[in-house]
Amino acid sequence: MGQYVAPLRDMQFVLHELLAVEGELKHLPKYEEIDADIINQVLEEGGKFTSEILFPLNHSGDREGCHHDKVTKEVTTPKGFKEAYQQYVAAGWPALSCDPEFGGQGLPLVLNNSFYEMMNSANQAWTMYPGLSHGAYECIHEHGTQEQKDTYLTKLISGEWTGTMCLTEPHCGTDLGMLRSKADPQADGSYKISGAKIFISAGEHDMVSNIVHLVLARLPGAPEGSKGISLFIVPKFLPNADGTVGARNPIFCGAIEEKMGIHGNSTCQMNMDEATGWLIGGPNKGLNAMFVFMNAARLGVGMQGLGLTEIAYQNALVYAKDRIQMRSLSGVKAPDKQADPIIVHADVRRMLFTAKAYAEGARAFCSYVALQLDKELNHPDETVRKDCADEVALLTPIIKAFITDNAWVATSECMQVYGGHGFISEWGMEQYVRDARINMIYEGTNTIQSLDLLGRKILGDNGAKLRKFGAKVQAFVEANGTNEELSEFITPLGELGDKVTKLTMEVGMKAFQNADEVGAAAVPYLRVVGHLVYSYFFAQMAKIALEKKDSGDTFYTAKLATTRFYFARLYPETAMLIRQARSGSANLLSLDADLF
Repeated sequence: MGQYVAPLRDMQFVLHELLAVEGELKHLPKYEEIDADIINQVLEEGGKFTSEILFPLNHSGDREGCHHDKVTKEVTTPKGFKEAYQQYVAAGWPALSCDPEFGGQGLPLVLNNSFYEMMNSANQAWTMYPGLSHGAYECIHEHGTQEQKDTYLTKLISGEWTGTMCLTEPHCGTDLGMLRSKADPQADGSYKISGAKIFISAGEHDMVSNIVHLVLARLPGAPEGSKGISLFIVPKFLPNADGTVGARNPIFCGAIEEKMGIHGNSTCQMNMDEATGWLIGGPNKGLNAMFVFMNAARLGVGMQGLGLTEIAYQNALVYAKDRIQMRSLSGVKAPDKQADPIIVHADVRRMLFTAKAYAEGARAFCSYVALQLDKELNHPDETVRKDCADEVALLTPIIKAFITDNAWVATSECMQVYGGHGFISEWGMEQYVRDARINMIYEGTNTIQSLDLLGRKILGDNGAKLRKFGAKVQAFVEANGTNEELSEFITPLGELGDKVTKLTMEVGMKAFQNADEVGAAAVPYLRVVGHLVYSYFFAQMAKIALEKKDSGDTFYTAKLATTRFYFARLYPETAMLIRQARSGSANLLSLDADLF
């Protein structure tokens, strides 16, 4: 069923050579003791755990799926999942980047980020069980009372309990202002929560003793729409004072969804019938508190896209080197065989390069944003914290949408490398395509991310956040513009920066006259800005590779080749996207709905 080997060399290149994280962390008192040796050791151990424990369960978990008992309303996970989780907890992985005050190891998010890439490559469905726990931890850590922190954080950090995010209801998805779940206040300060939620990842399972649900609901008399939403902690079992689990709370799994992919994860329909919950973040302030969770989840979904891109690439590459079909058009390359390995064919190379470039671009991008998060949360300079927060806000929707869009393309291309075998389940590649598709949908569809980027993050502040990032791009262009070796990368980067500025102004002016222009332009606009981000990082990586091209290390030769492929074959998509974004809303909205 293929293989997974953690891409440690490229991870180390990104962290140590591109981002210089050791030096960056020295400016953060919390992490000043973290050095390259610690980072490399964690990466190496993470690679072993994911390749040896998680990856072997990926295909079997997909084939077996989860099982829901309609009588007990309990869910059984695929064979081996529970045991793997116990090993995950015993090794201390859930605590990696969490607060030491509550039992965490206190390592930086940028390191935890790399570990999550490995887990998602090895087994996305399994990773989703502990994956949302970190978001629940962050939400309670930031918005919870001291009592709530004392009750839940240690359990979530240790991995003894897991967490979920309960937003979507059968009649509403993205439009949370329509939700109907109710919360009735009780004399003891708790609330009785009633309602139904759907699409709840890991909402019920057998891997832990308790599940901590964060639930959006309405208080009596709450304002209509999103301004009247509150957030509640609703555990599966009510915690006792000593930290043990007590009475069963009436929040039950009514069914698990029959899905296209991620079969190993229990995506649940959750029903609450006066389940006991506790308010977190203040009355009618639920979305504010939940956004901490949602933003963490959106970054995590981007990592899922990266993980699947990497694993699909690795296995397609092995297949392409082994599978023989026809002869190279330029002459025989393997005279000792009946035919040449398909990796000699130009279009097979194109497909492999597409996945390789999208993986390496995403790795640099995600690691950079994780480092900015570390700085936002821990840098002693308030101005630096604010600048990093602005940049993370700008880039989060791009991480979620651009990387998952690219993963859909990359996994499909890798399946194509296999030919007919790619469509057959025993080879495993078709699972990556199916699993990748959900990442474009949940935690806010990619269209919603595009609207968020263009409407809220850019036009909402008259382009201030974008200009800050653009200034970094421009500074790099100006600093390296006279380097002839870099011109093949610097010139298109600079040109795209100018085009993004002009496109933003044009769309913004149209939007003042007609708000529908934002919706018409948003999706191609996000992809254009996504390519600006990738071009920026690929140009930086090319500079490093060129400086070390005579080192004898073929890693840098491959990095340069990948960068050249990106600028020659993927970057040109921006020309089409800009034309689409500029084309306006009339070609989409002029036809009456009844005439479709």
